[in-house]
Amino acid sequence: MAERRLGSHRLNGKLSAKLSAQQSTKQSAKQSAKQSAQQSSAPLTGDSLADFKVGVDNVIFSVDSDKRRLLVLLVMRQHEPFAGCWSLPGTLVRQGEALEAAAYRVLAEKIRVRHLYLEQLYTFGGPGRDPREAADSFGVRYLSVSYFALVRYAEVEAIADFATDGAIGIAWYPFDRLPELAFDHDRIVQYGYQRLRNKLEYSPIAFDVLPESFTLSDLYQLYTIVLGENFSDYSNFRSRLLKLGILLDTGVKVSRGAGRPASLYQFDAIAFQQLENKPLVFV
Repeated sequence: MAERRLGSHRLNGKLSAKLSAQQSTKQSAKQSAKQSAQQSSAPLTGDSLADFKVGVDNVIFSVDSDKRRLLVLLVMRQHEPFAGCWSLPGTLVRQGEALEAAAYRVLAEKIRVRHLYLEQLYTFGGPGRDPREAADSFGVRYLSVSYFALVRYAEVEAIADFATDGAIGIAWYPFDRLPELAFDHDRIVQYGYQRLRNKLEYSPIAFDVLPESFTLSDLYQLYTIVLGENFSDYSNFRSRLLKLGILLDTGVKVSRGAGRPASLYQFDAIAFQQLENKPLVFV
């Protein structure tokens, strides 16, 4: 395309004025950028935006029916902060990784378990919850998006590669005898426990950890371990569960001890689907 000539002095004057204005604008932009750089290196004020790093922490519960204990899965940290302390299985979320995917990933690195379903619990992000949030860290904050699950104790197998996954130990601890935990994980565990109690009262989560066929005594014992000895007497518990119509009598009876043989039941998922939109009270 041929160059367009501006033969008029009047046009040249306008062009000169335009170029002068553009140059002035560029100089102003450079000055603003310089001031912004100086401000970013200055000490943070109350109006500074935080630089959030997001992690996930998992509260994994299980029930040891033989010893009548509610258990929590813990790992011992290998690196600072809190090296050598017990904590919940957790990790920072990788770039491009979904929160739930990170939660499942860190568990897959440490345990092998069937029928694992994680439910998002709560986001913990109070200032100072992580010691890496130092005054000179330029606004870095650590959020924890927590998840919880109830799993079958007999099906969990530890497979952690302690040399590479940031942990040097993994163990089940009784809920009522937990060691001192890193970060604010004791608070996360307590929050998870309250969620577990609530779900036992209105959802069929208990059947996820029972054998396919079970007695009502097995079910009652599980509720007793989690909710406490005085949550309900057995007679009322049995009557309420049977009235819901979500248990199938298999017709098989088993003898345990000196008492009468007990009927084996199975959870009727189809019957429950017809009720799940209605208010239910299991206990």
